[in-house]
Amino acid sequence: MGKVFRPQAIFTAFKYGVYALLALNVVLFFQEESLATDKTFSRGINLVDIIQGFAATIDTSAWLALLLLFELQTSFLDDAILRKPNVKAWFLGARAFSYGFILYVFYGYLTKMLLLYNISPLSVEDVCDLVGQGFSSIVTLDEYSLLNLQSCLALMDTELLRLDGEQVLGSAPDWQAIQWLAWVDVINSLTWIAVVVILEIDLLLQRSGLLAGHFANISNRLKMMLYSILFAAAAYWGLHGDFLDFWDSFLWLIAFVFIERNLFHRQAQASADSAG
Repeated sequence: MGKVFRPQAIFTAFKYGVYALLALNVVLFFQEESLATDKTFSRGINLVDIIQGFAATIDTSAWLALLLLFELQTSFLDDAILRKPNVKAWFLGARAFSYGFILYVFYGYLTKMLLLYNISPLSVEDVCDLVGQGFSSIVTLDEYSLLNLQSCLALMDTELLRLDGEQVLGSAPDWQAIQWLAWVDVINSLTWIAVVVILEIDLLLQRSGLLAGHFANISNRLKMMLYSILFAAAAYWGLHGDFLDFWDSFLWLIAFVFIERNLFHRQAQASADSAG
């Protein structure tokens, strides 16, 4: 007789499949941003500027670490273990490390967005004369292609703007489009920070037996509002950005649905235990 697959086993496999795809995104973001920094930091990228050049790579890595910490706290370890001083100290240190990078990445998104406003008019009689001189044109945020005959023709008779100190050019609408995408990065990063702050409060209240009634309702309403913003950001990337940004955002929303589910089941179990 063949094996019978239980729904819980299928769900668990799906959940960890999503986590594995998020880990793969770290590699994909690194590849994408490596190509982009060759254009936006053509003279080389130093340690100070690395957060601008590799914000998404560092961001996804730090969030993945934090996601696994939440998974441990809400799914694997019971409250008796989590209350042990050495375990609490370990989680505190690991979370502090992850949050430090997450806040640093938010700063990186902010400075990257500001960098994209450092543009100046480029006066040239024929933009196609720049083909073969190392200039790149905007495709989308973090994606720039070497100027060729096709892309230069698309830029004819438009107001050209150039990134200060670099050989990256585009039309005014091109620059506005990637500036908006950079703003979405900033808003998305800040919103996720707000989500995990509420989740941390939820965990604290749950261990204290207070995550119920009024507190639970406030938490759920706030998170619904924040998740709506994150969904809107994912939709915007899907329409105006590249597929990787949309796909990554979509996976993160699914991943935190798992964390919310873990939290719900843990709270339900705690309520059943106290009632018994």
